[in-house]
Amino acid sequence: MLKNVLKATVCASALVVSAGAFVAPAFAEVVYNRGNDTDPTTLDHHKTSTVAEGNLMRDLYEGLVVQNAKAEVVPGVAESWEVSDDGLKYTFKLRQNAKWSNGDPVKASDFVFAYQRIQDPAVAAPYANMLYPIVNAEAINKGEKQAADLGAKAVDDHTLEITLSAPTPYFLELLTHQTGYPLHEASVKQFGDDFTKPGNMVTNGAYMLASFTPNDKISMKKNPNFHDAANVQIDVVNFIPFEDRANCLRRFEAGEVQSCSDLAYEQLDYMKEKLGDQVHTAPYLGTYYLPVKVKKEKLADPRVREAISMVIDREFIAKEIWRGGMVPGYSFVPPGIGNYPNPVFLPYKDMDMLDREDAAKKLLEEAGVAPGSLSVELRYNTSVNHKNTLTAVADMLKNIGITATLFEMEGTGYFDYLKQDGDFDIARAGWIGDYSDPQNFLFLFESQNLGFNYPRWSNAEYDALMKKAETTVDLDERAGVLRQAEEIFLKELPAIPILYYGSGALVSSKLSGWEDNVMNVHPTRFLSLAN
Repeated sequence: MLKNVLKATVCASALVVSAGAFVAPAFAEVVYNRGNDTDPTTLDHHKTSTVAEGNLMRDLYEGLVVQNAKAEVVPGVAESWEVSDDGLKYTFKLRQNAKWSNGDPVKASDFVFAYQRIQDPAVAAPYANMLYPIVNAEAINKGEKQAADLGAKAVDDHTLEITLSAPTPYFLELLTHQTGYPLHEASVKQFGDDFTKPGNMVTNGAYMLASFTPNDKISMKKNPNFHDAANVQIDVVNFIPFEDRANCLRRFEAGEVQSCSDLAYEQLDYMKEKLGDQVHTAPYLGTYYLPVKVKKEKLADPRVREAISMVIDREFIAKEIWRGGMVPGYSFVPPGIGNYPNPVFLPYKDMDMLDREDAAKKLLEEAGVAPGSLSVELRYNTSVNHKNTLTAVADMLKNIGITATLFEMEGTGYFDYLKQDGDFDIARAGWIGDYSDPQNFLFLFESQNLGFNYPRWSNAEYDALMKKAETTVDLDERAGVLRQAEEIFLKELPAIPILYYGSGALVSSKLSGWEDNVMNVHPTRFLSLAN
């Protein structure tokens, strides 16, 4: 009976290609249509900086270590590692069967090449300082030393040795970030800036780039040379950009996408009612904030920035606009982060809003700002949630005599505009932790961090404290140094924190393996999709 059933199944599904000729059927590809926040500005992982880009890089590349479905650090290309007693030297043993998508072996020198390239001043990598813990990385990035001076060495093809300037408690977690990924040296040198194009791009992750159609989709196919390819269940993943979260919701309800990377929070009640447990919300290690261009005369006085901060009703924004998907934020470093007991908050956190408005008016008066004389532009990237948030802020500023107008920019070029010192008064930005340590938030505002210091704020005492924290080994002492730095930040307010992130996603009941986690990372290699 079993043989007859099998024979009937094959014959029924065989494809006639010519008279008397049959071809056995191939198994249908498993295709996952995955909503992403926006299109990337680049697929060069040394030049990426957004969450949307990180989602792509996580599928294309694999670092020495990776984050699994629960965001736990687990072996990647490195199957094991040792750390010296002083915490300065990491020795990684690379797995023998790690290969690039073109079949070349992944070697320790591929990591050395990548780590040297990201520090090359000519590359202008916005995230170069992520690897500053490595000996001489910062000096190379500033043109003071040569690439060969970097504290990363290929002992042999399968042994990589990394030496740090000071013990770095979060170093392994840091290496899960795209700045820790290797590069295929031959293809980068052959194609130059075009190495990221389909057909040229050689990757070592679970997937390889098939096509990139801007404003439509980025298609990736399973990498047959990936060392764990046998356990990768999805054959094709299409990343589809949705700056309009409501559009992703519509496509999700129609069954055209199986997940959305963010939620249309203005419709959260509807989604919970109609979609049930397909709506995922979870705590997220991130801060939603408003950078202020401090060099502008009208915003240069910290009292003006504090007045603006005081009058923002964070509770209203979190509850009414984000429908509980965000939490009111009164510090830049989000609570619950590692290595940071006793966090510091803005002093008016628990102050009545009417009293805050009165205090804000007094601050403006002390700063010489006459009622009705100050007008500001609030700039944001395309999103209904961002628009509603900034509209609410504009209404709140009216209560202290400040006129605010809104200016919207499309998401693809928005953050490049901020990075390149574009002209703005107050903008919208967000930062999601790359690793659970306060340094990853506070380093944004170091004077030399032109990639992410959107306000272009400079404070010598703040810089000195951040520098001191880099070489402070005792974790409690280090937390105290970083706390002093945040106290200066919250007094000067070059950027105004207003919310702590919660992650939100739509996840089809057909998609398995999605684990909500504080880093909001969900590599496709750990997912499976039912028909």
